Amino acid sequence: MRIAVAGGTGTVGRHVVAIARERGHDVVSLSRAEGVDLVNGRGLAQALQGVDAVIDVAGIQTVSTKKAVDFFTNATQNLLAAEKEAGVKHHVALSIVGIDKANSGLYAGKLVQEDEVRHGGIPWTLLRSTQFHEFVPMTVRVATAGPLVFVPTMFTQPVAAREVAEALLDAAEAGPKGRVPDLGGPRTEQLKGLVAAYLAKTGQKKRIVPLHVPGPMGKAMRKGGLIPAAGAAVGRQTFREWLEAGNS
Repeated sequence: MRIAVAGGTGTVGRHVVAIARERGHDVVSLSRAEGVDLVNGRGLAQALQGVDAVIDVAGIQTVSTKKAVDFFTNATQNLLAAEKEAGVKHHVALSIVGIDKANSGLYAGKLVQEDEVRHGGIPWTLLRSTQFHEFVPMTVRVATAGPLVFVPTMFTQPVAAREVAEALLDAAEAGPKGRVPDLGGPRTEQLKGLVAAYLAKTGQKKRIVPLHVPGPMGKAMRKGGLIPAAGAAVGRQTFREWLEAGNS
């Protein structure tokens, strides 16, 4: 197939592009670095010519609900409109486990994205996954203040980005299926423990300060609302295996 990957240079997107090529597909990566801007639609029409399926793993790093909603509304509407014009037959989107229980920030944006996909007029498949292993170093980067790192009290079940990419390619090859089973990693963990393991592995002498996140988001974090329900697909690589493989 000819497959376009929105966000093809990102954490999951680069794996989607690589695996798709390994499987013999013709791949088009859609990113600003490659002349395509999802938010204003620049370059989309040309990039989608002859494309059979689109895998959307584009994202934004923000805690602002407005910025997340604006990004995913504009990007998804532009993408779906360009797909209609180009005759694309299948739209595959990646979302996040538990967004129904924590609808603020990025999660609010993903809820809007899911709604756009469901009603966008292109046959679709939707896969929700848990946070990737890369979520842990990202947390350390954004939550560090001097010698302290502020870590939300959170149950998580991190999954390998490459395994998420494999599942998205499987979905693209299988054809439109609607919402498919959620995908999580092999172990439920406390985020604090993962951050401690990451700091030890990377030799960073920081003190972890537990952070009580307020509102529905914090409740979902503490009560396991971001953990896949029974019947979800389960990944293979644990966080510590990822860390030991030199991904720190």
